[in-house]
Amino acid sequence: MLTRRVVITGMAGISSLGSDWPAVQWRLREQRNAVRLMEAWRHYEGLHCHLGAPVTDFSLPGHYSRKHTRSMGRVAQMAVRASEMALEDAGLLNDPVIASGQAGVAYGSSVGSTPAIADFGYMLLHHKIGALNANTYLKMMGHTTAVNVAIFFQIKGRVIPAVSACTSGSQAIGYAYEAIKYGQQEVMIAGGAEELCPTEVAVFDTLYAASVRNDQPSASPRPFDADRDGLVLGEGGCSLILEERQRALARGATIYAEVAGFGTNSDGAHVTQPSSETMQVAMTMALADAGMQPAEIGYISAHGTATAQGDIAESRATFNVYGGKVPISSLKSYTGHTLGACGALEAWVAIEMMRSGEFHPNLNLENADPECASLDYIAGGMRQIECEAVASHNFAFGGINTALIFRRC
Repeated sequence: MLTRRVVITGMAGISSLGSDWPAVQWRLREQRNAVRLMEAWRHYEGLHCHLGAPVTDFSLPGHYSRKHTRSMGRVAQMAVRASEMALEDAGLLNDPVIASGQAGVAYGSSVGSTPAIADFGYMLLHHKIGALNANTYLKMMGHTTAVNVAIFFQIKGRVIPAVSACTSGSQAIGYAYEAIKYGQQEVMIAGGAEELCPTEVAVFDTLYAASVRNDQPSASPRPFDADRDGLVLGEGGCSLILEERQRALARGATIYAEVAGFGTNSDGAHVTQPSSETMQVAMTMALADAGMQPAEIGYISAHGTATAQGDIAESRATFNVYGGKVPISSLKSYTGHTLGACGALEAWVAIEMMRSGEFHPNLNLENADPECASLDYIAGGMRQIECEAVASHNFAFGGINTALIFRRC
């Protein structure tokens, strides 16, 4: 089958570290995470984790009318705004190709907007319609990010919802890549978003997988550290513009990187317990898709949630594929776990670091857990690395594994 090369011509993110690369890079260099004590969460009886990493400066510009936003909760707003900024970055905002049918969207989040879900919950609990209106479901539905992006930009091509928890953003990038690679689309908007909500914290709290270091917000999370006590949740949104390479070259577009390989699979076992063996398979699938050897990868963006079993399984899978010499770090030590957004945010940051040659460390990594594999965990400061390719790994509830490879182009 004839395949085509796929490149990234636009990128934009909304994160707790900032909403442009210079701001994010500054925070990475400062080695300050965005975790804070969420005072309002103290009111939830039985909730032990009161830490989060919110986006504190997000707002929509004035040209977003009520007509535009009536079907958007916060998660969809971040998805659409990040996509608008990415299209502008790519030089494709208002380009005829976007509404031509040759462009599509692959986008995801773990769930829809949780306040809308609460409105339906109110109905079931109190037997009253309450605040429900015609747009409540549109905000709640699992594919709210993909649909709102498509409607806002009048996209008539493929809409691929990626609703797979922590792999939503990375699966969206992978599926967008395949849509172009195999000739189904010329351009794709791809990414993920998530809004911070205590209901999602409660999921991990009940599994004893959320950090309770409430008196030391900046000291958590601690990916791969022996003293880690669980994850911290964050929020944000990130969009990448993927484009067929010859098309991008013909219009003189800036090319940030090539999407070289993608692998995804399922553990087919336990819904919450990760499998190192199938994680390893996803990594090797991405390498094979890229036609690359492990030694050609200069840096690995780890999923690195700071959960006891997750870090161990991931590190061992990484060691079995790459050995212990490839530098690795987790962005979640800065942003917390952004769930459906993390795959896209981490891809964006990994690509920008590859371009700059400066890579962030794992924050709060003081003593690597001896149960984790012996990897080259970046710690103590930024590291200068000249490389031609980077890998980005994400793993989700349900046993869903993803691996992406990006290389210079």
